[in-house]
Formats: sequence, structure tokens, C-alpha cells
Amino acid sequence: MIDDSIRVLAGDCTVITETGDREEYRGRMTTIVKPDNTVLVHDTDGYQPVAWLTRADSVSSDRSDGFTLVAKKDSQRLRIAAHDQDGFANYPASAAGPLVGTCPDCSGALVRSKGVHCVDCGDRYGVPADATIRDDAANCECGLPRMRVERGLAFNVCLDRDCESLDEAVTEAFDREWNCPEPDCDGDLRILRRGGLIAGCEHYPDCDTGFAIPAGVVDGECGCGLPTFDTGGETRCLDATCEQVRQRRVDPEPGAASDD
Repeated sequence: MIDDSIRVLAGDCTVITETGDREEYRGRMTTIVKPDNTVLVHDTDGYQPVAWLTRADSVSSDRSDGFTLVAKKDSQRLRIAAHDQDGFANYPASAAGPLVGTCPDCSGALVRSKGVHCVDCGDRYGVPADATIRDDAANCECGLPRMRVERGLAFNVCLDRDCESLDEAVTEAFDREWNCPEPDCDGDLRILRRGGLIAGCEHYPDCDTGFAIPAGVVDGECGCGLPTFDTGGETRCLDATCEQVRQRRVDPEPGAASDD
């Protein structure tokens, strides 16, 4: 479902703020209460609210005598009392983001904001921060867009990890592909998820060697024997602390003059 609702109160109000000093305002204002309990009070002047309280600990309302809304956070207090109420309503709300596709379940808009979600039915899909969402021509058979993620290779997988798993694709490509670099260890590096994807020694816990797999594609071998990754203009070893990264050879542009 939709994340939550935004509450809106409009009318002739008195606003009292207590954030050290006490201040009082009167006028026709609109109060917005966001799902995270942020309260914003707007009038007609400027872009800045008349008063606000960010992520209040509590927001309560009383409609027994007019309409009163009180927000509290630590020692701060914001009170809005409506003398002449123009309206009060709850409106469905969700996070906003760039459009990336159409939901196959309800035909709602899929947007990207801390992952991908549908603005109508609220279906959510986790997406790595560096992922690129493909256009509709590359949709999965399930109807969802695919994403392009670089983890050693460039993988194109469905947004729904239960449909196509990035972990499984990386494991198939690189599980046991590299040897553990510890001198007294004969183990292989296995692809595991420990918060993120890592290449960790199969002999754990006897050998606790492990490396986070960076965003990028494998483009060579480091002096230590581990692979190097092109992370977008920079080459780094799988071991981020390694200082033996071999300088990548740069091929001359076609038609460029030779030094010979």
C-alpha cells in the first residue's frame, strides 16, 4: 500500500511555538503534517514556513472544541489552534522519484527513490545505489524492468530478486574463481552475502580473509594475484588496501602515431 498519508489543516489559526522563546502568530495558514511527524505551517509570504518542527516525537489533535494540533520534540512544542477551519483532510502519499517503468500488477507508475516502488499499489524492490534501470525494451518476462549492475561483470537482472537473483548471477560467474591470498591458506574465495556481496575464504573461521566486491568490472590482475576492477575511470584491487595495483595498459587510439 501507499507509504502513509499527509494531513492538511487550513484556516484562520493561531500558532504558538516554544523552542526556547515563545512566539505567537495569527493568520490564515495551512499546516502540513508529514508521515514522519514533520509539521510545517505555511502562510502566503516567502518560501520558508512560518513555523515548523522536524520529526516530532508526537503529534496529537483535539476536535472537541474547534481544532487543535500539538507537536512535541524534546523541550520544543508547536501548537496550532483553528478559529475558523477551512478544511482538514488526509491525502495518500508516497516517496517521489524519477519514473522508471510501469507496475505489472496494477499498471501504476514505478519510480526510483531509495529503491523502486509503485506509487499506486506500493510494491517495493530493493535496488543497489549504483544500478541503472533499463528501459521498457529490456523488461523481464514478469513485466518488471531489468537493472544493470556491475559486480565483476555487467549483469542485467530483474528488479525482483525472487525472479532473477543478482547474488546467484555473481556466484555463478565468480564463486571459487580466485584463490585466497593468505600465504598459508589453500582455500578458494566463495561469493557470500554479508550485508553486501563479498568474496570470502572457504576455510572461515580458520581463515577470516574476505573482500567486499566493488562496483565495477574485472579488467586485469593485481600484483598480489587478486583481480583488479575498473570502477569508472579508476583501477583498484579486490583488496581495497592493496598497494600492488598494476598500472593498466592504455591502448593507443586508432590512427594514433607510434613511438617506434
